[in-house]
Amino acid sequence: MFRRLTFVTVVLLAVIGLLFTALNPQRFDVDIGLTRFGMSAGLALLIAYSAGLLMGAAWRSHWIARLLAERGRLRHALRLAESRRLTDRPTAEPRPTDVA
Repeated sequence: MFRRLTFVTVVLLAVIGLLFTALNPQRFDVDIGLTRFGMSAGLALLIAYSAGLLMGAAWRSHWIARLLAERGRLRHALRLAESRRLTDRPTAEPRPTDVA
């Protein structure tokens, strides 16, 4: 179900991008330092949007990687604390209430 929904969403976004590019036929020159070329306004906006989306996804994946690393460190620290608690258990001594 999720795969089908993802596929439909990607196809829908591609169709919307194609329509957006086709409905904005104005052309202008793009100068990127070494070369200059012309492109439509819709295509330029679509490229800028896609670049922003990819950069946002890269930042978010970096954030998730840091979060997972911290989770692993915390799990390791918890296992270490639990093992210390089990090995450092004191011997059973009579409590004052047990003595008659």
